[in-house]
Amino acid sequence: MRVHQRLIVAACSAFVLGHAVAAVTPRPAALNAADLGTTAATEPGASITLTIALKLRNTGQMESLLQAIHNPRSAQYEQFLTPQQFATQFGPTDATIAQVTSHFQSSGFTVTRSATAQLQITGSVAAVEKEFAVQLHSYQVSGTAGAPALRFHAPDRTATVDAAIIGSVEGLLGLDTRPRFRPNIATPAQVKPVHGAAPASGGSGAIPNTTDPPGEWTVVDFAQYYNADPLYARGINGHGQTIGIVTFAAFTPSDALAYWHSLGLNNSANRIRQVFVDGGSGPPSDASGSEETTLDVEQSGGIASGATVVVYQAPNTEQGAIDNFAKAVDQDVADTVSVSWGAWEWLDIVPVDDVTDPVTHRNSTYLRALNDVLVQAALQGQSFFCSAGDAGAYDANDPALGLFVLPQYNKVLSVDDPAAQTYITAAGGTTLPGPQEFLLADGSTFTVTVATERAWGWDYLVPLCNQLGLDPVSCGIFPAGGGGGVSSYVPIPWYQQLVPGMARTPFGQTLVGASYPEYGLFLPVALPGGFAGRNVPDLSVNSDPDTGYVIWYTSSAPGSTLEVDDFIGGTSFAAPQFNGMTSLFNQALHHRVGLLNLTLYALMNAGPFAYAGPFAPLRDIRAGDNWYWQAGPGYDQATGVGVPNVANLLNALELY
Repeated sequence: MRVHQRLIVAACSAFVLGHAVAAVTPRPAALNAADLGTTAATEPGASITLTIALKLRNTGQMESLLQAIHNPRSAQYEQFLTPQQFATQFGPTDATIAQVTSHFQSSGFTVTRSATAQLQITGSVAAVEKEFAVQLHSYQVSGTAGAPALRFHAPDRTATVDAAIIGSVEGLLGLDTRPRFRPNIATPAQVKPVHGAAPASGGSGAIPNTTDPPGEWTVVDFAQYYNADPLYARGINGHGQTIGIVTFAAFTPSDALAYWHSLGLNNSANRIRQVFVDGGSGPPSDASGSEETTLDVEQSGGIASGATVVVYQAPNTEQGAIDNFAKAVDQDVADTVSVSWGAWEWLDIVPVDDVTDPVTHRNSTYLRALNDVLVQAALQGQSFFCSAGDAGAYDANDPALGLFVLPQYNKVLSVDDPAAQTYITAAGGTTLPGPQEFLLADGSTFTVTVATERAWGWDYLVPLCNQLGLDPVSCGIFPAGGGGGVSSYVPIPWYQQLVPGMARTPFGQTLVGASYPEYGLFLPVALPGGFAGRNVPDLSVNSDPDTGYVIWYTSSAPGSTLEVDDFIGGTSFAAPQFNGMTSLFNQALHHRVGLLNLTLYALMNAGPFAYAGPFAPLRDIRAGDNWYWQAGPGYDQATGVGVPNVANLLNALELY
């Protein structure tokens, strides 16, 4: 399929001019937040529902059990747990749940058990403030071209949980209702590449073995380039599998059905099922990130056209995230799951979001609560994938966060969460090879040639920006690239410990500038240097918008119709693509793959087999960088273990 720029798909003969899709900025800028006063005064009579994440038991046994379940030489191989078995072995006891429930009921809350290790409590603002020793304030953020006006509430201090139950509580979520996560979707910077640039392979614009040129890729091109077609030839299309999408924006299902129909894929309406968690994420809208959800469904369900797709939608808050993940895991319907939203990991441990043990003064955080949900998924055999971010090595400096607008803030090497989580596969990005031709304002053209598939980092576009007389920030290319680096808070997992190429956090990474207490931002923020943290990403594929994809999307702008947008990218594509890919593996193997990282790093430790010969399951990416971390032989923090050869990776799994 060849899709031309801004092609409009209309159901009638009337032609509607294409709209420019607004930049998605679901996280409000702190500079615009106005304190409206106490929530008790601004929202009299309001009730608030909070999520209490409870601590798991027998956590020391989890890692060994997980390794045994994924080890073909173990008697426990493939004996994945059910949610009930997980709850019996590792969940909070009935006595713990009864004690915590009784405590909150005696304080005037209604209590329900929402998941294996989560309770939801509902009470008045006064009851919440008294129970957790905080005062809630309401804030107003003015609307912009890229984001709607919104209100949220947040506590004025770190919450304190009563000493009688703190030993059972891992996290408290819902005191802070700020939009937390941004989608990892990207579009070209100053100048979009011109269609039809003459590549070395011929005049069609396509690189060898693909139907469409970079910038107009579909799932068909992905399958051709990364060698998934042999699986389709065997009748493997995800039949009998269920794909899960965790997201924080609604979408229009007919967009995905139209995309699949255009490619001759299964577009049965009953393929898609929506699950609304905590009331869902509201109606579809450009500003909320609906384009993200749309591409997640189109990509994952397009690669695995025989699979069912379940879309879990929740409000864009930390509470919504925990509840959304927990729903997908506790239901245990989805065999593979992806999420393409994230935030700088430090924002998930800021003091305003924590709860403090009044005795030990230990903080419990969202990071720990999410870890507990994801370890349950891994033990159940659910494969989770997450985009590693689109701000290269500098996740804290991503303009999409709305907080750290360059060049007012210094560069800080940092990574995205939940990509940095132990029990998730972090999806990084590459740029496809070939020339990129740009049309300049004076009518001339400028060509940048990428010699080989490389790590996605837009520093290769510096010559174009020089031609335009712009520095990288003004040009819009810094810090765009595939997310990667070393977590400052999540320890290196056992599966990475013996892998060559692992790094520790660099020293001297301190963010300076003004503080914004209403956002929990108290600068300077000094990240720990020399920490042996989780390295990301794990695996990569084409994610650069300049060599990217088309999506079929209906904007929320008045009068809009279904439109095909090209040159869309971001690691948002990689995560759902791995989701669909693994669904194919599950069908072929007749069992769940589980945590794919265990196989990827086992292949790395097996020697040259991983990259050498015609049956190599991986292809090493040795060129490029993500503005700091260099791609090189074996594992690197720009592309992980490289890119997959899908058919060969399945062969390796069959032999594993």
